[in-house]
Amino acid sequence: LNHFIKEEDFAVIASWGLDHVRIPVDFNVLEDDKGGYDAPGWERIDWALDLCAKHGLKTVFDLHKTAGFSFDPGHHESGFFESEKYQERFYRLWEEIARRYGKFHDRLVFELLNEVTDASFIDTWNRIVAECIRRIRVIAPDTYILVGSYHNNSAPAVKDLDAPADDHVIYNFHCYDPIEYTHQGAPWVDFLDKSVRIPFDESGVTEETFEKLFAPALAKAKEHGASLYCGEYGVIDVVAPEDAVKWFRVINAVFEKHGIARAVWSYKQMDFGISDPRWDAVRDELLKVL
Repeated sequence: LNHFIKEEDFAVIASWGLDHVRIPVDFNVLEDDKGGYDAPGWERIDWALDLCAKHGLKTVFDLHKTAGFSFDPGHHESGFFESEKYQERFYRLWEEIARRYGKFHDRLVFELLNEVTDASFIDTWNRIVAECIRRIRVIAPDTYILVGSYHNNSAPAVKDLDAPADDHVIYNFHCYDPIEYTHQGAPWVDFLDKSVRIPFDESGVTEETFEKLFAPALAKAKEHGASLYCGEYGVIDVVAPEDAVKWFRVINAVFEKHGIARAVWSYKQMDFGISDPRWDAVRDELLKVL
């Protein structure tokens, strides 16, 4: 946490012509053992926000994990959607985040929670979202807030979110479709044959693929006059960059057509990093299409 990302990384991102960074933050980086907020993670966030400001970058504060829930079962967090205690802890943490950072509403966006998983959670999640935003708004009335749906922020699931609480709420989704292409060889995807390799030209992906995939989210956003943000998209490092850039070109054409803001996963390493040396030969080509 202290050394993986350095100031030079913010400078690089800005030099690429990109305009913001999305920072994933786990609850246990911000909470101490007693459930209070005397933890060193806040200093790291302050440092990152200062560097974003210095280099002209805006920021998404992504609560990537909360007590009782993680998109990753390996984190062994469960019970959030059934527990009022966990939900209250979630609200209190967001109130603390709002107190510290609501003043930066011109350059900081709040992302309530990364990748709700099961469709069965949606009614409870809509209730939690409404209450959390209500509490945030008492402290930070002008901050934009990102809200994603189930199936790990899938675009089709956006339709089952409630109407935005106000005009500063943005619908959020992630896109790694088709996963057989973007996650080929990924050891954590149980249903994929790890030995199969699919070139982009054999993937069947076209702009129409993403037009159809995004259609429910676009319709929902239009219905409520809301904006859309794709908080994660990318291609695993098993795929050659020369091939992966073809996927980026297609999906970004659809993003541009519909005015969908986005953040690539990921900047550095994490199996998807676009700053990794393997991208050097075609990075200029990639940056033209992001």
